[in-house]
Amino acid sequence: MNIALLGLGLMGRAAAERLQARGHPLIAWNRSPEAVEAALEAGLNASTDLTLAADADCLLLMLSDAAAIGQTLDTPYLASLNGKTLIQMGTVAPDESRALAARTEAAGGCYLEAPVLGSLPEARSGTLIIMAGGEPEVFTRCLPVLRTLGAEPRLIGPVGKGAALKLAMNQLIAGLTASFSASLGLIRAEEIDPEVFMALLRVSALYAPTFDKKLERMLGHEYANPNFPLKHLIKDSRLFIDAASSCGVDTRSLEALTEVFEEGAAAGYADADYSALYEAINRPRR
Repeated sequence: MNIALLGLGLMGRAAAERLQARGHPLIAWNRSPEAVEAALEAGLNASTDLTLAADADCLLLMLSDAAAIGQTLDTPYLASLNGKTLIQMGTVAPDESRALAARTEAAGGCYLEAPVLGSLPEARSGTLIIMAGGEPEVFTRCLPVLRTLGAEPRLIGPVGKGAALKLAMNQLIAGLTASFSASLGLIRAEEIDPEVFMALLRVSALYAPTFDKKLERMLGHEYANPNFPLKHLIKDSRLFIDAASSCGVDTRSLEALTEVFEEGAAAGYADADYSALYEAINRPRR
């Protein structure tokens, strides 16, 4: 299966490197010459020329949101998807994914949503958690690609189900990290040794491994080289709010948190690791 991977952001670049290293025929595309130049220097087969994607059997989308996907698919080179399989791996709303599926099928292609849970280390090691939505036969056909990126891809159900599950997971990222930031803020304000706090937390039912993953960044106020930028967590939180509200879920707590996250982005942390929301939650005392 010849793959055109569209989108060389953090996760797209890592996925492209993994796929190419495992022998999948691949062309990686990005509209930014800087991203393509960096990919070429890393040994990837990459280009800003989207016409090359027209010859691929599979379009693997690693783009930031539904708007970016739409703009890319609107190009003349991708006007026809006849015979192609489109695997959408970014985080979009369930309704956005269903609309992409309808568009793909109307253009003669097959569609599979396959959002992932995990970050750069998991993408590089092929241990992403993949939550697919679509027809079983399309999922089966895509397994060689999916299994390169995740050990046990799962078909959750029809299109939209994988997207919904991904938003549910990312809502937990927001909630857990915000709660941990507030607790750690109080610990430090009261001059309690953070390791005393962590030692007790680790043996309790309250512990989540993500706490230790982000602890060093928060203690050192170091948020460069993100695995997942704060601006993307804000986008996903907004998507969750819209999707869950339409189902009757009360999202006021997440809405309040997202406003705080946006203050952090406005303070200069939009492109930083999402653990920088510690800074938004723990403001300097006046």
